[in-house]
Amino acid sequence: MKKAIIKTGGKQYIVTEGQTFDVDLIDSKDKKIEFKPLLLIDGEKVEIGKPTLDSIKVVAEIVDPEKLSEKVVSIRYKAKKRVHKVRGHRQHLTTLKIVKIS
Repeated sequence: MKKAIIKTGGKQYIVTEGQTFDVDLIDSKDKKIEFKPLLLIDGEKVEIGKPTLDSIKVVAEIVDPEKLSEKVVSIRYKAKKRVHKVRGHRQHLTTLKIVKIS
């Protein structure tokens, strides 16, 4: 089974064909996106890019263009001072499905 490491949104992900996962929001009109992998694992053979492998492409399909993650809540509280502040944040995500590693 082929595995590749791709970089998007300042983060790196280990992906395989058929895998579905969430990444930071990608603004793209197309349904298909191509990534150049940083590393490719094919059985016992490992190829490392400097910084990327130009001859290999990872093709991904956008399943859900914009969804929201779970809410992250941060609280600021000081005892006996009547200071209590609650903030919430929901990150915008894009769901990708890896179609092909070639």
